[in-house]
Amino acid sequence: MLKLTYTDVGLTLERLAGALETVVAQRVILAMRVGQTISVEPSRAAFLVPIDHPCFNHLVQAIHAVQGQGISLCVVDDDFAEVSLQGFWLAATREAHEGMFICTLADRVEFFIHKLWQADPHNISSIAQ
Repeated sequence: MLKLTYTDVGLTLERLAGALETVVAQRVILAMRVGQTISVEPSRAAFLVPIDHPCFNHLVQAIHAVQGQGISLCVVDDDFAEVSLQGFWLAATREAHEGMFICTLADRVEFFIHKLWQADPHNISSIAQ
């Protein structure tokens, strides 16, 4: 599972073991226990990864092997490609700019996305919708 955390200072991407449903349930229980509202919505997230890294070609191959799994890849310029994922947005409200996006993909796809994220010294990101 991939977890993207959006805060006022930026975006972090982590690769976690476990089921998406477990993470959602734990976050809902936490919000309930501390008396906070929580919104869980199907959503998409997009961010940039460097294309000059050797793992990029492996990511392309891994995505082609699992077509239709809620991921798309689009080269945006000579240096970066945009990865777009389907998953779930967890935040205080649907419109919140800070929150967590989670999704489950094929193991190899997650591995190469995480590797490319780590390879980009700027960790350039874009939107969670």
